[in-house]
Amino acid sequence: MTAVGDALGVGVGLAVLGAVALAVQSLSIRYGTRTSDSSDALVIVLGVNVLALVPAAFLLGSPLRELTLRSLVPFIAAGLLGTMVGRAMHFEGIKRIGASRAEPIKSSQPLHASLVAVVVLGEVVSPGHLLSMLAIVAGIAIITYEHGRGGAAATDAGYLNLAFPLAAAFCYGIEPTFAKLGFAAGAAVLTGLAVKTVTAGAGLLGYLWWTEGLPDPRGVDRGELPWLVGAGVANTVFLLGYYGSLELEPVSLVVPLVQSSPLVVILLSVLFVSDDLERITPRLAVGALVAVGGAVGVTLLG
Repeated sequence: MTAVGDALGVGVGLAVLGAVALAVQSLSIRYGTRTSDSSDALVIVLGVNVLALVPAAFLLGSPLRELTLRSLVPFIAAGLLGTMVGRAMHFEGIKRIGASRAEPIKSSQPLHASLVAVVVLGEVVSPGHLLSMLAIVAGIAIITYEHGRGGAAATDAGYLNLAFPLAAAFCYGIEPTFAKLGFAAGAAVLTGLAVKTVTAGAGLLGYLWWTEGLPDPRGVDRGELPWLVGAGVANTVFLLGYYGSLELEPVSLVVPLVQSSPLVVILLSVLFVSDDLERITPRLAVGALVAVGGAVGVTLLG
């Protein structure tokens, strides 16, 4: 096999690994927040990220020499907006409506990024781009309708719960813009990830200390703790797989593979998850497929 073929195989493999890891993270959060708060889950996941990424950044690079003010500020912004606020909304959405419904809605992040580019930067939307954006909206509408058909969900509060993954998608959609600015300023991938996670962790702990007090590890259910630690490990694997694949392959190949994670969530839910946690219906699967297809289209045509 040629060097190009080897790189292609590794890059595709890392992207697929990232998609599977993202799905495992979401289902682990679902199991780990049956009684625990989503804020506890976020603290634990960020803690695992920091323990893994900060030592790796120093062992494999020189963060103190790589970081400048031009790279540090964008990574701090990305950490606060995406890694802290985005994940907080994402995890709370999983806790409230389930991973199989939250993940497809969260995958609408390219839609939000495109809308911001149109409004703020004045970018022009092509017909194919617009069709893909409408597909995302249609997919979310199908999922919303299916969510509302459930007895407990068919209330105003049930519909409002859908706002959490939508807010996560908005934050996740904007975060890469800041991250790209940081990487363009010369920082290595591990350095950027380390700064993002440390910033998010410090910001979250500061917010919790100011509002409700620092979390007590003893408050986390012992049966749920392994799931939350596993979610942290899976999220770290996702970050390394995703950014590692971007180093080897173009965005047009990597993002569609990673965006398939909601479909992996549905598949794993059908195979391994009980109906009391994740209720999978044909209409939900169709909605997820339409939303994911639209997200892939927005990315490829953007």
